[in-house]
Amino acid sequence: MIAIKSIWGQRLVMDDYTELTGTIIGAAMEVHNYWGPGLIESIYEKSLQHELALRNVEVRRQVKLQLKYKDLELDDDYALDLIVDGRVIVELKVVKELASIHEAQLMTYMKLTDCKVGLLINFNVVRLKDGIRRLSLPE
Repeated sequence: MIAIKSIWGQRLVMDDYTELTGTIIGAAMEVHNYWGPGLIESIYEKSLQHELALRNVEVRRQVKLQLKYKDLELDDDYALDLIVDGRVIVELKVVKELASIHEAQLMTYMKLTDCKVGLLINFNVVRLKDGIRRLSLPE
């Protein structure tokens, strides 16, 4: 892991996921520039899946999770928005503002799938950079 400072003086951590999350964010910005805020989540989800595919990035949409509580197999259909390159969960929102419960939800998904990094992206903002959070599981 490498730490650098951005041109704005923020500390950035470069890790094995930096390039991939940068590609995902770039694709999300392309989708946001095209549609703008105000649509339903599924429009952004399908568009982001397509944009990532155009960039030759492996992406799976609405990935079903097999949930088990102790010895009980749960048959509820529960799906993640996107898993990119089998390593990064992307959880999309279209909300007034991101809340701590959204981060907790993404952290739970990351624990359930053993994905170490996740992106929470809220498309219901004027500037997409204001609606993006990158989360990592503690090592």
